[in-house]
Amino acid sequence: MRQVHHMIAGDAAGSASRHGEVFNPSVGEVQARVSLGAASDLDRAVAAAKAAQPSWARTNPQRRARVMFRFKELIEANMQELAELLSSEHGKVVADAKGDIQRGLEVIEFSCGIPHALKGEYTQGAGPGIDVYSMRQPVGIGAGITPFNFPAMIPMWMFGPAIVCGNAFILKPSERDPSVPNRLCELMLEAGLPEGILQVVHGDKEMVDAILDHPSIGAVSFVGSSDIAQYVYARGAAAGKRVQAMGGAKNHGIVMPDADLEQVVADLCGAAFGSAGERCMALPVVVPVGQSTAEALRERLVPAIEALRVGVSNDAEAHYGPVVTAIHKKRIEGWIQTGVDEGAELVIDGRNFTLQGHENGFFVGPSLFDHVTPTMESYKEEIFGPVLQIVRAPDFESALALADDHQYGNGVAIFTRNGHAAREFAARVQVGMVGINVPIPVPVAYHSFGGWKRSGFGDHNQHGMEGVRFWTRMKTVTQRWPDGLAEGDLADAFVIPTMS
Repeated sequence: MRQVHHMIAGDAAGSASRHGEVFNPSVGEVQARVSLGAASDLDRAVAAAKAAQPSWARTNPQRRARVMFRFKELIEANMQELAELLSSEHGKVVADAKGDIQRGLEVIEFSCGIPHALKGEYTQGAGPGIDVYSMRQPVGIGAGITPFNFPAMIPMWMFGPAIVCGNAFILKPSERDPSVPNRLCELMLEAGLPEGILQVVHGDKEMVDAILDHPSIGAVSFVGSSDIAQYVYARGAAAGKRVQAMGGAKNHGIVMPDADLEQVVADLCGAAFGSAGERCMALPVVVPVGQSTAEALRERLVPAIEALRVGVSNDAEAHYGPVVTAIHKKRIEGWIQTGVDEGAELVIDGRNFTLQGHENGFFVGPSLFDHVTPTMESYKEEIFGPVLQIVRAPDFESALALADDHQYGNGVAIFTRNGHAAREFAARVQVGMVGINVPIPVPVAYHSFGGWKRSGFGDHNQHGMEGVRFWTRMKTVTQRWPDGLAEGDLADAFVIPTMS
């Protein structure tokens, strides 16, 4: 059986202790075993990072950027291989897997411009003969803990900016689909990255805790569920690290009475059910404003959802594939039952979906609920599956309050032709990322990604200039070059300096 090992100091390294199973979700069978590392494995990776990082930090930004340019070319040349490998372990269809890789690659493209992004500030003559300037310097060794749902994109969101800023980076990807992160590491080495600058360690909570506690790791980036994000933030910060921890979501789509419902239905089908709903930027809640809007939307939604094609990950005609594991499939179906028990109307039931010839695959059909209320647990919590909930609102203010009052504040969208309503909504809603007639408002790579409330812990967002700020520390230098000791200088030396 295929083995997935750590990538430490440029070499595949096995672990003699524990292993996890990597499934093919389309058939429900184990296809590989992944090493589950321990603190000793992390120690070896940190030692290699310590040896390599000082020289890498002294490498000028242009040369670091050239490695990223070569890495970009290699990703593009190997796109099909990477997408098929990703699909085989995650379950998302190949076209969606290519999108996963491409969105990560766009952050690599941003990272290629690091010489400009690292420029500091300079003030000549801030005081008599005094100049002040700032510089951004790497943190040293950073680490990333990434989720199963984007095994290419989110690692590149993290290690691209971190490495190009001069840091060494240790990646701990999800043990559910670990092969693409290893392949990304191999391609970075092929692009000319020195050994020890990017390494991959696999594991579970034991490895996560080792990363959070290790005194030589200065910064940690995390994406996952909110409870774990809060844990990572608290433990990492207590250990003196800077931490950015992105959590869960329950994104709302507000549908105003003047919205283009045909476009809304197409957007909702893709945003709610694409990648089997396993996206933190999925749109699992739609909020039609007014009863007539709700009835008209439901009338169009039902046939559109019933026409969705669920298939194996390499089915080019499938809209989405299986979920990642049997445990996750059971969890999603449990939430559907919870919604029924709470009194929501299950309009379309995706449970017990089977695909001929793949009866053991981890498939969940699309589900639609109507008359969901804010008091229901199935509304309050993240389902992370192909389930869309309709929560009806009588007016704009009520719809806005739904998004504002929810524990999560990752993304939100409004569908309308009214510019005033859109502007008012964007200004007032208490959510980190807003889409106006855009169902999945993930910012482009040169802007930054991040949510509010329990969707984000820490002061910096992912990628863009926020990523550069997170992976560097600001140093400010105040300098003067006096000709000699002038009259009065000795007395002035005992007074706090000012620029007057």
